[in-house]
Amino acid sequence: MEILAFGVQADEKPLIERAFGIHEDVRCLDVFLNADTAPIAAGHEIVSTSVNADLGADVLEILAAGGTRMVAQRSTGFNNVDLNTAERLGMTVARVSSYSPYSVAEFAWTLAMAVNRRVVRASIRTRDFDFRLDGLMGRDLHGRTAGVVGTGKIGEAFARIAHGFGMRLLGWDVAENPACAELGMRYVPKDELLARSDLITLHVPLMPETRHLIDAAALKAMRDDAVLINSSRGGLIDTVALVGELRAGRFAGVGLDVYEAEAGLFFLDKSLEAVEDDTLARLVTFPNVLVTSHQAYYTEDAVGQIVDATVRNVLDYREGRRSENVLVPRS
Repeated sequence: MEILAFGVQADEKPLIERAFGIHEDVRCLDVFLNADTAPIAAGHEIVSTSVNADLGADVLEILAAGGTRMVAQRSTGFNNVDLNTAERLGMTVARVSSYSPYSVAEFAWTLAMAVNRRVVRASIRTRDFDFRLDGLMGRDLHGRTAGVVGTGKIGEAFARIAHGFGMRLLGWDVAENPACAELGMRYVPKDELLARSDLITLHVPLMPETRHLIDAAALKAMRDDAVLINSSRGGLIDTVALVGELRAGRFAGVGLDVYEAEAGLFFLDKSLEAVEDDTLARLVTFPNVLVTSHQAYYTEDAVGQIVDATVRNVLDYREGRRSENVLVPRS
């Protein structure tokens, strides 16, 4: 029986076909799942979706009407899934609970170094044979303070790199990570972390409790010359408030791999279209801001682990097994 995989990137396709090919037939589509594309899944018991798929109530209704009984999401986050509707429809939903934390942590550091050392501006200049150093001055991170918001596996990996740079470590989370404490991290209230950190990085999941965790008040609590990095979920930051602070000339650098209204934009080529999102259009104009297209996870290692876990989720569904990846069990 054929599995239909939505939102498959070109680099991802051979990994999916190779991993599924041993056990199942799979058809890969580059279109993302939403209300318009959901009818394509008619007749497919199992569909696999990407992080930006729309799995709201209306889409799940369409899938269920077409015979879909299992959704295997190729991501850790599941804030895009209406789990209550899936349960009501008797649909099994699984995700990938974990994959290489180094992929995201290393990319968060890539953003941090790029904005701190003005790498993008320097690259653009040298392509025009402009080799001036004006406006390219950064700061040593050695001896400065890194604030890690969320100290799970990814936050820990980020902290280990910061420790290697010789940075002081502050952490905030609902539970302390002993491995981070061994690195010398001191857990403090969020407001204290924001006020004292030179570099702030976000590694918490997006839930109702964490939506706009970095709101206008949190942004104002940060140092004017702080570096802010988000490689987790766009909804953690109130982007309109962030643009307001940037307009006031604040922050040494902001690196964003995610954006709260990225659905329908990220992973797509919009270069020949008018930009309708005024907030994003303004955001990318700031010289101290670097926006990338949700690629922090996108390494051979991490994507390979994601695909392998997705295959296991499908096989578990077939055999009636349940793992920690199951969000809505088989009815």
